[in-house]
Amino acid sequence: MNPDRFAPSKRAAGVQLPIIPIVAGWIAETPGTISLGQGVVHYGPPPAALAAIPEFLATVPHHKYIPDAGLPELRKAFEEKLREENGIEAPFEHGIFVTAGANQGFLNAILAICDPGDEVILLSPYYFNHEMAVALASAVPVPVPVDERLQPDLPAIAAAITGRTRAIVTVSPNNPTGAVYPRETLSAIHRLCAKRRIYHISDEAYEYFTYDGARHFSPGSLGGEHAISLFSLSKAYGMASWRVGFLVAPEHLSRDLMKIQDTMVVSGSAISQFVGLRAMREGRGYRAPRLSSLATVRGEVLARLAAVPDLLEVPAAAGAFYLFAKVNTEMSAVVLAERLVREHKVAVIPGETFGVTRGCWLRIAYGSLREETAVLGIERLVGGLRTILSRPTPGG
Repeated sequence: MNPDRFAPSKRAAGVQLPIIPIVAGWIAETPGTISLGQGVVHYGPPPAALAAIPEFLATVPHHKYIPDAGLPELRKAFEEKLREENGIEAPFEHGIFVTAGANQGFLNAILAICDPGDEVILLSPYYFNHEMAVALASAVPVPVPVDERLQPDLPAIAAAITGRTRAIVTVSPNNPTGAVYPRETLSAIHRLCAKRRIYHISDEAYEYFTYDGARHFSPGSLGGEHAISLFSLSKAYGMASWRVGFLVAPEHLSRDLMKIQDTMVVSGSAISQFVGLRAMREGRGYRAPRLSSLATVRGEVLARLAAVPDLLEVPAAAGAFYLFAKVNTEMSAVVLAERLVREHKVAVIPGETFGVTRGCWLRIAYGSLREETAVLGIERLVGGLRTILSRPTPGG
């Protein structure tokens, strides 16, 4: 008998374990922990969208499949949103797919454009699920570090392109750093992709979360058959568990994307898409006050972290609801993060999971908490760092 008969695939075995469930396990074992870890907002979908659920039950044949690409009325509404807000022209009939969150949209795109061994450039620190998706597709993630301002390093990106490169991925506003990439930078990357005949995958899940005068820019507005864009209702409309994302892709990929979509999920959840459409109709009137509240929380968090430069450094971050902080220690970020949970009841995400192996970096997420809880969490973080860094080993 082959002793390896029941071994997992090398593809799956080579992918990192998702960090969020690991940290959630630490939290479950440490009651009372405040989480500055998972990237969600503290509010839910618009009440008017939820109130429409009886209409869905009464009018939609919910025991049947919906079209693979998603409810036509939702895709049509998103086509209009793209035109009005992002400057992107994408016909909903063959350019927009509704996916189970932007994560599925990203995996669909990678499967559509990559063969085994092809390369995908990720700006490091990268969003860990992007690296995992590339690996699961038997492609090769190629990390290219950002500069000291957490901005793309254009010469380094160009130097990383090889004959196997299929795409450059940008995330702006960024997860995990919170950086917002300027229009000029994203345009330069888009032109580089066009020149080198590779795709530009732009993840814009945090498009509405910008501060201090920063402006979000959609590279897809520049056009081109190499533009792939990802969006989500999870963040701005508080719909993380409903799993509604959008993949916007050139028409020449449509047939292959349909094959992948049909294999993955056939179609997304009908009720989620129904609620998502009604959430979008609430629009800016629903988003604006909640984003304003989040900006207040951000200000409180930044002020408290700026007061302890001896413990950590926080590069400028004008977007999303993350800060990527460098801690003044040689300790592993994974070890430090676990100790912060178990000893000080505050959770953050270690930098290693985002591909950062030099220095001790932590992602701090403040979107899921109201102001008073966020402040308490930061106080625990600062107190915990001061205690742990003064005694690097438990009991030392």
